[in-house]
Amino acid sequence: MSEEEKQEQEQINEEVIDPVKLVKKVRKSRKLRKGRRKQSVFRKTFRFLMTLFILFALIYVSKMPQWYLPKNAYTTVNNNTIMIVNNRIVKPHRILAFLKLHKVPDVPIYMMKTADIERDIKKLRPIKDVYIRRYAFPARLQIIVKERTPVLSVALSETTPVVGVFAEDGVLIGHEFMPINPNIKTIKVLAVYGGNNSYTKWTLAKVNEIQKIATYVQSYAKEPIEYIDMRNPNDVFVKVKTAKIRLGKIDSTVYERIMRIPSILPQIKLIQSNVEYLDVSWEKVNYLKLK
Repeated sequence: MSEEEKQEQEQINEEVIDPVKLVKKVRKSRKLRKGRRKQSVFRKTFRFLMTLFILFALIYVSKMPQWYLPKNAYTTVNNNTIMIVNNRIVKPHRILAFLKLHKVPDVPIYMMKTADIERDIKKLRPIKDVYIRRYAFPARLQIIVKERTPVLSVALSETTPVVGVFAEDGVLIGHEFMPINPNIKTIKVLAVYGGNNSYTKWTLAKVNEIQKIATYVQSYAKEPIEYIDMRNPNDVFVKVKTAKIRLGKIDSTVYERIMRIPSILPQIKLIQSNVEYLDVSWEKVNYLKLK
């Protein structure tokens, strides 16, 4: 048999289907499909079980007590549940009083609404703004307050305690918040209560004017101011370390009169024990009022 005939015979044999090989091939194919089906069923079952597990885990975690404020959360402050920061004027118990107006929520801390509490706390005059932060594990609140900045402290005499302070925006913070933190530096002003000259009627313009006068006097006297006596608006006094200074009426010339202080204040130190006050209330003349 020639070489070409052998090749033709081998080709014919390959094209003839071997029943044994065919059965093995079919069985192998079925086995592979069965294995794939088992893997598919396993994967689907595993995904289903994992989904159930995650769902139940989320439900369990969402019900944990660390998500909820304790029922007595609003009874005390500055503990592990309620913390107040940046308050130097308002005492914690005053903020706590507004918290007690609200019911401790029965919802997780992340669902708690704080807008009403913030609005109520801002009713306190010293507070300019407030922001409440919520934390979990354990559930707690941090109340961050932004207080107004006091610039004037008001007293009725040299020896009586401060009855109120004025903030930089002209808001009067009353005696219920006194005494203020001694670290808060203000200009002490003596004033009267009641009548047309009552300090309760002062406006922002008045507060700014007093601050300006204090700045001028302190700048030219080179000494810190102890107090400004505004009890008589037509006869104002300023007390510095060396002496009292009589400014007189607060008018358009008062700043020019204040500029004359350096020309005579050093001389007072030589006769300090005999001087009652330095008078610059006159237009062009300075006087020393002796005791």
